[in-house]
Amino acid sequence: MAQSAEAAKAAGQDVPEQVTKTTGVYIYGLVPEDVEVSGDAQGVGDEASEIRLIRHGEIAALVSDVTLDRPLGTPDDLFRHGALLDATAAEVPIIPLRFGSVMTNEEAVVEELLTPHHDEFRSALDELEGRAEYVIKGRYVGQTLFREVLSEVPEAEQLRAEIQGKSEDLTRNARIRLGELINQSVVAKREADTQTLTEEVSPLAALTVIREPSHEQDAVHVAVLMETDRQEELERVVNEFADRWSGRVEMRILGPLAPYDFITARTQE
Repeated sequence: MAQSAEAAKAAGQDVPEQVTKTTGVYIYGLVPEDVEVSGDAQGVGDEASEIRLIRHGEIAALVSDVTLDRPLGTPDDLFRHGALLDATAAEVPIIPLRFGSVMTNEEAVVEELLTPHHDEFRSALDELEGRAEYVIKGRYVGQTLFREVLSEVPEAEQLRAEIQGKSEDLTRNARIRLGELINQSVVAKREADTQTLTEEVSPLAALTVIREPSHEQDAVHVAVLMETDRQEELERVVNEFADRWSGRVEMRILGPLAPYDFITARTQE
């Protein structure tokens, strides 16, 4: 998988940094050449453009035409890009490209992206067959977390009692110190809880990535690449954690998703 990822990154080295034509070809990802495109799929841009495939050998690029008279990046653009990739990943293997990947025309897609790295992309798609990414998120319940810290860290409880009923100016140093203790405790809890959950889900996964927290109260944020037909097993494990951590951590699963955390092809830097 690592070799395929490196090839994917290398695929865009020769692509011009700026596209000067009025229209370009927007690339969402790479798929096996024998897939079919749903007629209701919607692409990025102000005007809905047909999603189609540019085939070469045993692989294909999932694309649509896009006008270049405005920069991409609206919330609708981002949503459509991700929604198309995730919907595709639920059905067939896909190598996602970075948002905003545009090439000049179909010939450029074939000559500069598909042809030079055909075998690497084909190999990566073979490895992704029947697999998708799932993201497991858990967030601490605020008041429960605070009570845990106070019960486990005597200095934190002392500082809380010290600042109660007093002005912020008079207790500035104590408040800063209390914040530091809470942050340190949350980091330690997050590491321990993430390790516990990861040990339980790893046997189900081909690969696992621990993501950076997206919120200061994140308890776990883990991505797994796994067989889609084992989704119920994953849900069962996560539900067991939800029961175990009831009232302490709110759990949820996102997926199936395109394998963003495991292989991303880039057509421009």
